[in-house]
Amino acid sequence: MPHDLRILVFKHMSCQNPGIFRDYAPDRKVQFEEIDLYRGDSIPDIRNFDALWVMGGSMNVWEEEEFPWLKQEKQAIREVHDRGMPFFGVCLGHQLLADALGGTATPSAQAEIGSFSIQPTFEGAKHRLLEGIPQGVQWANVHTVEVTTPPENATILARSHDCPNHAMAVGDHAYSVQFHPEVCKSTMSGWLSIPGITPKIIDLLGEKGFHEFTHAIEINRRHTEKAAARLFDNWLSLVF
Repeated sequence: MPHDLRILVFKHMSCQNPGIFRDYAPDRKVQFEEIDLYRGDSIPDIRNFDALWVMGGSMNVWEEEEFPWLKQEKQAIREVHDRGMPFFGVCLGHQLLADALGGTATPSAQAEIGSFSIQPTFEGAKHRLLEGIPQGVQWANVHTVEVTTPPENATILARSHDCPNHAMAVGDHAYSVQFHPEVCKSTMSGWLSIPGITPKIIDLLGEKGFHEFTHAIEINRRHTEKAAARLFDNWLSLVF
């Protein structure tokens, strides 16, 4: 790459950020330029960047009245797609990619909160995005919504026991995942600082389940960080 890549990052809350990818970026000649949509940051001219990443958040794709900037965000995602620019989405970003391009995301029949392995689909098993990533990796998950209808020209690359779309390619430049590959040592404390999140998780999992959830993500972090590095390299090699 002749110059450092400028990747624009849409954040929906401060704790939902590139995480461990921030550590990996310098050696890969990547610069993340993060904007906080929830704080009212304006979306800059997409043409000044090499790619767009869209991170997670506790809001839902359909909550445009409560979070009106979602409309502008979806329009920016469509512009990036129409221009053929590289894209990567995580959790809400995965759902927003689907919604912006004509698919749907709806409440999950079974929420996934904890650490879960994903299984490649037939197409995913031979796709370069997942190449070299062990199937036994227990990825962090915190979602009660999932992509139920992928957009046109999408290929589902991975699923879990309860979620039919955990990784997706749309064409040859847009990729997204439902799980959280960005988890780093500060992620959990950030997540638990989200107002109301702890009682919500306890309501879903119980006190014991809550503690198992936090413990599992931490003990799996060494493995997920290593797998995230490979995922980052795979994405870069696919789109640049």
